[in-house]
Amino acid sequence: MISRAILKADEGFTFIETIITITIILILSAAVGFSAVKYVERARVAACRNQIETFRLALQSYFLDCGQYPTEAQNLEGLWEKPIMSPVPISWNGPYVDRQIPKDPWGNAYVYKNPGEKNLPFSITSHGTGGGGETDNEIHSWD
Repeated sequence: MISRAILKADEGFTFIETIITITIILILSAAVGFSAVKYVERARVAACRNQIETFRLALQSYFLDCGQYPTEAQNLEGLWEKPIMSPVPISWNGPYVDRQIPKDPWGNAYVYKNPGEKNLPFSITSHGTGGGGETDNEIHSWD
């Protein structure tokens, strides 16, 4: 009788116990996943602000060398390659950024305006998650 009780105890988990355990693990994993998405969006916003600040500093260096900011036609690419469109800066001493101008963290191009908005000499905008349609999520160089 004792050997039969020991054998019964060594049978392992039942199918129902295994399913319940897997369900609990999936629920906990989903909770962690949903909270991680919130932090991914925060990281994108922080990366976008940092990129815009890098462009602002590079534009200031460009202005000191060339006496003017790149035109809208020259765009931010004028920080990476010497512009070939008029007015061609004679004293261009770039590149002013360490790599080609990337897209924003959502995969959209940055919008460069010269003259800028709010009476600024230039402005840089990322449309954020809106991609150009919504203005609620825009990130600006003057923020």
